[in-house]
Amino acid sequence: MKVLIIVATAGEAARLAGVPAHVVVSGVGAVAAALTTQQELMREPFDLVVSAGIGGAYPGSGLHPGDLALSSLMAQADLGAVDGLPGQETFLPLEELGLSVQPDQLNTGIFPAWSGSHALAERLSNAGLRVGYGPALTLSTVTGSLEVAQALAARFPGAVCEGMEGAGVAHAALRWGVPALEVRGISNPVGPRDRAAWKLGEALAATRRGVEALLGW
Repeated sequence: MKVLIIVATAGEAARLAGVPAHVVVSGVGAVAAALTTQQELMREPFDLVVSAGIGGAYPGSGLHPGDLALSSLMAQADLGAVDGLPGQETFLPLEELGLSVQPDQLNTGIFPAWSGSHALAERLSNAGLRVGYGPALTLSTVTGSLEVAQALAARFPGAVCEGMEGAGVAHAALRWGVPALEVRGISNPVGPRDRAAWKLGEALAATRRGVEALLGW
């Protein structure tokens, strides 16, 4: 299986050095990730595209820094509108607005993950790694409050992680007919930002373990 891995930063790419895949740095955000994914798929064919890197774990996921999250789907969770009076705002997703991210079909920014992702999660769990399997949410602005984190988790039951690129990678890959997967090592809980408590080294190590397991399967 020929695999393309998209990461946001050079630091994430460095921790994946030597893996038998084509690793490309896109820059931060879903747009940058989608453009880079499309560019690479135009150059040569791949069997699977992976959005990899570090991310936050949602309340209720059971994940902690150093654990791993694998996507069941990738969602652009902040596409929509805010309605209502101040203090009583309600988020309206694309389907309630009658809108789609693709002109030729109904797609509300939610993309299915590669069909082997659940089996991979089970394989890693059996190997002793704590793995969360569920929706991976993509946002353009990192969540900074517990209230917003809980609201997102309620909109996407079972949400395991938050990142800034996954849905962009999936959008571009699936338009080319190539399956996609998001693999994130957990560096912190989603909510109030406490950079001093982030475990970047442990998160990057978990990301590599997940990628190695995928490629070695």
